[in-house]
Amino acid sequence: MASEEPIDLIRLEGEDNSVIVRITGKRPAPGRSGADELVGEILVDTAFVRGSLATSVSPEDLTEWRETLDALDGGADTTWREGRRAPELSVELDPDGERAYVTVADHTMSLTTVTATVLLTDEWFDEAYDRLDATLRAWPLEGALRS
Repeated sequence: MASEEPIDLIRLEGEDNSVIVRITGKRPAPGRSGADELVGEILVDTAFVRGSLATSVSPEDLTEWRETLDALDGGADTTWREGRRAPELSVELDPDGERAYVTVADHTMSLTTVTATVLLTDEWFDEAYDRLDATLRAWPLEGALRS
């Protein structure tokens, strides 16, 4: 059963900055007979810039987000959806381990890149995995890995 309420698949925030990937629904995936994709938006909010960008999320994207979380949890810089025809989300960890620089890059539509500084606490990782699982429960997709 699909959720009636939007779900924040990704929520990175701190120091008055935020980067959020909000899922608002599900639709048939164009060009993929019988397959669905999630739809939503990427929201960036800083003291300097505020914007949103429509996006879709495939089952492969959800699997890759789990792998991205694993890499971040292991202390590695990483990029979600790198080289795809979708906005990328890169996370570069500060050497002090408390902050991260999150870059949203839209290489196909707006040709815009924005970077925001956020906090990554140990609790954030638990919440991030919980958000992914909640998204998969509310908006199940065939082919997406579950924990």
